[in-house]
Amino acid sequence: MVSPDLHPRPQLRRDSYRCLDGRWEFAHDDEDTGLDAGWHRGTTPLPQRIEVPFCPESQASGIGDTGFHPVLWYRRSLRLDEVEPGSAVLLHLGAVDHTCQVWLDGELVAEHRGGMTPVTADLTGVLRPGQEHWLVVRAADDPTDAAQPRGKQDWRTTTQGIFYDRTSGIWQTVWLEVVPRHHVTELHWSPDLAHESVHAGLAFSRALPAGSTVRVALRFEDEQLAEQTVAVTGRRADLTLHLPALANAMGRQRLLWSPEQPRLVDAEVELLVPGAAPDRVDSYLGLRSTEVRDGRFVLNGRPYFLRMVLEQGYWPESHLTAPTPEARRREVELIKQLGFNGARIHQKVEDPRFLYWCDRLGLAVWGEMANAFVFRPDAAEQLTREWLDVVRRDRSHPCIVTWVPLNESWGVPHIAVRPDQAHFASALYHLTKAVDPTRPVISNDGWEHTESDIWSVHDYSPEPESIRSRYGTTEAVRRTLTDRGPGRHRALLHGDAEGPLRPVMITEMGGLSWAPAAGQRWFGYATIGSEEELLASITELVAAVTDSPDVAGFCWTQLTDTAQETNGLLRDDRSPKVDPARLHEAFTRPSRAIPAEVIDVYRRRAAQASAATSTEHGTA
Repeated sequence: MVSPDLHPRPQLRRDSYRCLDGRWEFAHDDEDTGLDAGWHRGTTPLPQRIEVPFCPESQASGIGDTGFHPVLWYRRSLRLDEVEPGSAVLLHLGAVDHTCQVWLDGELVAEHRGGMTPVTADLTGVLRPGQEHWLVVRAADDPTDAAQPRGKQDWRTTTQGIFYDRTSGIWQTVWLEVVPRHHVTELHWSPDLAHESVHAGLAFSRALPAGSTVRVALRFEDEQLAEQTVAVTGRRADLTLHLPALANAMGRQRLLWSPEQPRLVDAEVELLVPGAAPDRVDSYLGLRSTEVRDGRFVLNGRPYFLRMVLEQGYWPESHLTAPTPEARRREVELIKQLGFNGARIHQKVEDPRFLYWCDRLGLAVWGEMANAFVFRPDAAEQLTREWLDVVRRDRSHPCIVTWVPLNESWGVPHIAVRPDQAHFASALYHLTKAVDPTRPVISNDGWEHTESDIWSVHDYSPEPESIRSRYGTTEAVRRTLTDRGPGRHRALLHGDAEGPLRPVMITEMGGLSWAPAAGQRWFGYATIGSEEELLASITELVAAVTDSPDVAGFCWTQLTDTAQETNGLLRDDRSPKVDPARLHEAFTRPSRAIPAEVIDVYRRRAAQASAATSTEHGTA
């Protein structure tokens, strides 16, 4: 069985996985003449070579061209020597920015719109075992289209401010799998701790005939937690598995997932259809609950203080694609090493294999959508469709504890005065809750909230006393929420903060940069002169936040330097600017908002987890 950290879809794995990454033929098509010239038929060689899955703007791709190229073509040969009768052959592309068409020997097998979500093509009726075929992909990505969900991808030829080089075309892994004609296409897990159960939702490739069954088995280490076989028909099935091991309130803590104790439950799913080959799938899940209550974020029934870092997920040599599998794991390890228990993935939808390491190593994640820059009906439709695909794909990851469809009014710049933009933000909140009612949702992170389960504020003040004046007392927090806030925008668009407070978090803060060298392009929110000054400023700002009795968490900007945005705790090569042990001490300062006995439990577990990680990697 393929290891889940390497499989492109860690929570729906089969042995038949075959990677198609590597050297492909490639061409820019700036005049968009490739279709007329018949490139889609696969008979025309393309002049360049590219390393898939790295985008052509990156050096890792072998192209390294950051200019405007709105149409891209890919071509490679494909051959399967043997396919069992009654099987289907599926082609998967993890993500292609922004729209794509896929052909096999000139026959269109897939079309997709959305640069952050996967593409699947059924090759069964076209592919002939033992024959060589030509696979062709055409990607279109208009670099100037501000209505396209693009996140931090710059619309200019030279990056500026907080924006980075674009990631066009194929930027996540391409792979094949051979599956039975009747097979599982979706698998979703939803734990229900209060009812000591797990809900499993399944979708199938085609309607199942009478007599079909699904078997689901859950195991934690050597202990079988549940097994159930049910009769299924149609295209979907839902079943609930009771877990007696959760009934013991004194003993179930050993099963629960948290950043300090990232316990995962292994799952097996088997679909049996009369007269057909069975479909066997391996998966995993985490048993945990998230909610907001009494002005706090609550994990597994207990108040939990989120200490997050802003994660751009960008590498200088490979852009939004991790340069190696090891780099994905190392990113999570570095975040934890610095003392954080969470990460806010910023203006990017992460590779599921990165989320796997957050699940496995223990890191709470805020899942965020890459936003557009303008508001139009077509822009709203694009973002909504893609965002719902993101939530549907990733909602089974225990690491994801909050959803963020919009950031800082990006794409809704007049939300305070235009009802249509406010309705859009509220609609995204409600749609997300409809698809996944188990997690908090933020309508518009940073300011101008319409409806949100967490009131998040972006505050880049470099002065600790300024932070204390805005968040040091309940009255000060209420004023900050209802007056024009630190970002010069009102935090709450509707209603007021006179009733019970929802959890209040400072979800962007810090942003401190060292003084730049002569001639260096840089961006930061405040300039720091030395390592000692940087550490002192971090310590004082975190202390100001954690001294507040009402702030339920924070997010530090940011993990790494990215392009000219030089306000990272780490350089872009992931080397630390400040001793990680001293940063860990600063970022794990106890919070007044959480009872001391809860803090002690979490700090002890965090220390044990850190020691185990250090021993495993020989760094103790």
